[in-house]
Amino acid sequence: MKKTPLVILTGPTAVGKTALSIELARAIKGSVISADSMQIYRGMDVGTAKVTMEEMQEIPHYGIDIMDASEDYDVTRFVSMAKEAVEEICADGRIPMIVGGTGFYIQALLYDIDFREEEADPLLRRKLSDIAEQNGKEALHEMLYGVDPESAGSIPAGNVKRVIRALEYYQHTGEKFSDYNDRQRQKESPYDFSYFVLTDDRQKLYDRINHRVDLMMEMGIIDEARRLFELDPRGEHTAAKAIGYREFYPYFRGECSLEEVVTKIKLNSRHFAKRQLTWFRRERDVQWFDRREYDDDRKILEDMIQRINRK
Repeated sequence: MKKTPLVILTGPTAVGKTALSIELARAIKGSVISADSMQIYRGMDVGTAKVTMEEMQEIPHYGIDIMDASEDYDVTRFVSMAKEAVEEICADGRIPMIVGGTGFYIQALLYDIDFREEEADPLLRRKLSDIAEQNGKEALHEMLYGVDPESAGSIPAGNVKRVIRALEYYQHTGEKFSDYNDRQRQKESPYDFSYFVLTDDRQKLYDRINHRVDLMMEMGIIDEARRLFELDPRGEHTAAKAIGYREFYPYFRGECSLEEVVTKIKLNSRHFAKRQLTWFRRERDVQWFDRREYDDDRKILEDMIQRINRK
């Protein structure tokens, strides 16, 4: 049975995925499916560096601006959206392209990982959530480290939802969530894919992140963050947990200065980029594109096209 073609272009935040993806899509007659967990939300444009209509240059895009910030989004909803988009794109005679930096989402689609939660336990979930609220998210993360250090190493303490999911899985099955994920990763993909990861010198990447945050401040990210705060003052929804927005919450409550907010966004963004690179290094069948090895983006584009055509 012939597999569905799929191109993945990913990498850390601020590495330059968007511009390159448009050129690649034009060259291979591709359509883009966003693998960004926050660009899905309307009204969160500046803080997510969302691709604009002008930047799209008439290349079809999916998974952008289709949900309100009051709605929750997760990997199961992404996979459902992406599968429908792949079918539509292929029916149009185009090649589906996954573009974005959420490696967890990419992995789930690529290997058709099952994230159904038949074992969901609301009481246990509430108990674990209470531990995080009362003792701090680090305390919950320590609990995970005690039973599943591998998962604790790959899931940051700040991602309370995934920490709870890993603990919940262990409580119900007696098996480490990391072992379950390892099994899922060994699945054969239903796609004939090219998996490209764009990267660069670490300091250059960090400098771009810092500059991007400064530009976001100039472009009015504070107004987007204030609207989100007014909508969800307790920060309970997925959108409010986004880097670039959650850092404003203490400022709106009068607990810190604006300068401290900017410093925190830059720091969290740099840490996020580091985690992204760690994630992609663990993935199999990945082809790395280091900007330091190319004269310009045109050379990167040519190399990607050649590798796709060789398949």
